[in-house]
Amino acid sequence: MIKSKIRKKILYIREKNNNKNLKLPFLKIFKEIKKKVTKNKIIGGYYPVNFEIDILEILKLLEKKIGVQISLPVIKKNNEMDFYNWSTKSLLKLNKFGIPEPEKIKKVFPDIIFVPIVAFDNRLYRIGYGGGYYDRYIQKISNKKNLFKIGIAHSCQKINKVPINKYDKKLDIIITEKYILR
Repeated sequence: MIKSKIRKKILYIREKNNNKNLKLPFLKIFKEIKKKVTKNKIIGGYYPVNFEIDILEILKLLEKKIGVQISLPVIKKNNEMDFYNWSTKSLLKLNKFGIPEPEKIKKVFPDIIFVPIVAFDNRLYRIGYGGGYYDRYIQKISNKKNLFKIGIAHSCQKINKVPINKYDKKLDIIITEKYILR
């Protein structure tokens, strides 16, 4: 099956399952992430839209309990993005896609990045929305530093095999409400 068909099918399933109040075990996720995080680390998050898993509580916990620097992506031209410093107490503005973004005040390079997922497989590959924003960013930042990539999804978003090409980037870990893939 081609990515666009998979995307459409899994987005429908994700929306349908959203009403089931599936919750990720935030404490389990926090403990998993805490192994990789120290106070001087920069976390790249995302603002949840389109029934994506809400990670804002995790970001607040990391900011409050550990004191890490949080950042969110800002979309640029040519399907690219950069991350900018953000506090969970700061205001956001909507971009052209209706996704909240931080002010472009301080550009940062995360050490750990949360990646939203449309579909994923056991090999830790993912399908996103098709713009290639995260794959491009991961490629760009991996040349500068070792980036730890965490995918967040519901178990119902898992498929047998994600069709990949040379631009697709593998994640380091995927966390669902039922299991963790490494």
